[in-house]
Amino acid sequence: MSTPFPFTAVVGQDDLRLALLLNAVSPAVGGVLVRGEKGTAKSTAVRALSALMPEVDVVAGCRFSCDPVSPDPACPDGPHETGAGTSRPARMVELPVGASEDRLVGALDIERALSEGVKAFEPGLLADAHRGILYVDEVNLLHDHLVDLLLDAAAMGASYVEREGVSVRHASKFLLVGTMNPEEGELRPQLLDRFGLTVEVAASREPDQRVEVVRRRLAYDDDPAGFAARWADDEAAVRARIVAARELLPSVRLGDGALRQIAATCAAFEVDGMRADIVMARTATALAAWAGRTDVLAEDVRQAALLALPHRRRRNPFDAPGLDEDKLDDTLEEFGGGDDAGDEDPDPDPDPDPDPDGPGGGGQPPQDGPDGDDSPAADVPAQGEHSEGDGQAPAAPGGGEQSPVRAAEPFRTKMLSVPGLGEGAAGRRSRARTEHGRTTGARRPRGALTKLHLAATVQAAAPHQRARGRSGPGLVVRRDDLRQATREGREGNLVLFVVDASGSMAARQRMSAVKGAVLSLLLDAYQRRDKVGLVTFRGKDAEVALPPTSSVDAAAARLESLPTGGRTPLAAGLLRAHDVLRVERLRDPARRSLVVVVTDGRATGGPEPVTLAGRAARLFAADGVASVVVDCESGPVRLGLAGQLAGELGGTAVTLDELRADSIAGLVRDVQGSRGNGRRAA
Repeated sequence: MSTPFPFTAVVGQDDLRLALLLNAVSPAVGGVLVRGEKGTAKSTAVRALSALMPEVDVVAGCRFSCDPVSPDPACPDGPHETGAGTSRPARMVELPVGASEDRLVGALDIERALSEGVKAFEPGLLADAHRGILYVDEVNLLHDHLVDLLLDAAAMGASYVEREGVSVRHASKFLLVGTMNPEEGELRPQLLDRFGLTVEVAASREPDQRVEVVRRRLAYDDDPAGFAARWADDEAAVRARIVAARELLPSVRLGDGALRQIAATCAAFEVDGMRADIVMARTATALAAWAGRTDVLAEDVRQAALLALPHRRRRNPFDAPGLDEDKLDDTLEEFGGGDDAGDEDPDPDPDPDPDPDGPGGGGQPPQDGPDGDDSPAADVPAQGEHSEGDGQAPAAPGGGEQSPVRAAEPFRTKMLSVPGLGEGAAGRRSRARTEHGRTTGARRPRGALTKLHLAATVQAAAPHQRARGRSGPGLVVRRDDLRQATREGREGNLVLFVVDASGSMAARQRMSAVKGAVLSLLLDAYQRRDKVGLVTFRGKDAEVALPPTSSVDAAAARLESLPTGGRTPLAAGLLRAHDVLRVERLRDPARRSLVVVVTDGRATGGPEPVTLAGRAARLFAADGVASVVVDCESGPVRLGLAGQLAGELGGTAVTLDELRADSIAGLVRDVQGSRGNGRRAA
């Protein structure tokens, strides 16, 4: 077994260390979500925490870690008698992003259940994590069906496994810790709210601190055991402090004054529900216990707010988590002065060997290094309004770049989906064969059986009962009889936006509406768990403004800063998008694509631009790529070029007005993926 990096050797990252330690003191706080860029010791700190957790007493031989003092009466390994147990270290169980449902919740031996009537159950990760830590790296990439199971277990404190009438239930209470890189996409709101605390981490910009990080990492890589031994005393000191804080926790008093500040803070920041108030109260209490106090002070309430509220104040997917600290201080001051909040303890840390970091320093030893779109151009009049005929700004051929404009208010869009039946990653857009959904048939299993089709299995086994010598009531089932249920659900797609940013689109009001439409489609992609990409074209060429990613926030940010002006190299934009799709098919062959071209259909620049654009469009039709053209043409005289482009693409054209879900034009259902259908959706 490899030696983990010592928790106390992590340089800086005070908020991260403190949040983890508070959960070690009080698991009721509800876990931690760690957000930050790659290479910031997120996973290192989380994995190191398990070594500091106090040991747990368990019933000997119980696979579900029952407490010997109060064993679970419904434990599958039970019933257990109350009595002395055995001690073992607290577990940290890692949930891989690509894990199966059976690996998470456990699996039943279907063959034994059918033939012998025995509940032969193999526990999963939720059982292993009971009374320990469940760690999910890249938690934002976790499949939706696993997220649903996590939500159920976190809400009920138990895991239920139901398979064709056979049911198993076991306790599953765990400390949920997740790490994520926001560039790869955000979490579903329901799972986000289940994390008690959240912290943002970033690499230090202080050279001395960065030097110390590298020095310690190199020393650890050279001799992990020797490096850990040098920090053993510091690890033991923090472990003892956690135990002392746990013992003190029941004696900590949360007075009415502190409660009033907590309630006022949550109300001031308009967080949904009451979970934030409860988490803040538990966090403030844990902070006081960690500092060795029995009273909760205003400073505890403030620190609890900074850890518990940022991820709960997001109003939509494009809001960055965060908290206005000036507003927080004003609220605490306004509602302070209660019976205990704000009172200063003359001796806040009675420890004879005080921690120099104080309650905010995560209980760490002293370290050698230090601890460590408001675009005014939106009001500038556009210069390309009268030049829509040739797509140029009037200043010069190919010139005239316009400053970015703000997007109009987003709206709810119609459903755009890829026709046919896919087999891509689970999502909420297009029809697909999935592990979850309605049962549509049965087939022989490929590999491990995950979803039994009972009727088909019985039907396959029934003709062979006499030949197999059946003599009792049980059905004689063999491996060849088992049938896998085929299910139909929804998949996520790659939605690739190809946006015309040329002079013909540069009129300020029109580009604002176009950006609003794309932003609305991005919101829809976020809700449907799609990957998104952004290709723009203007002037002489096209560029990939955002390679395919799960981060819809990043796409919205690129869209907001998108400048306009110049000629309309439509062919270049389509060819660049075709290249992006070709690369993505190699990376993820199962994920189907939907191309959304946002343009008025004009093409200028170079010889025969319209002909070249048509040839480029026919590449998509030849590959069977689903596409839709959002027609941005305006004015009393319309040339219908976007509709012609949709025909070349083998897709569908829809106007900006028809894109709205409340439009009288009706619902856009499947985007056509075959040649010769350029009609408007109606």
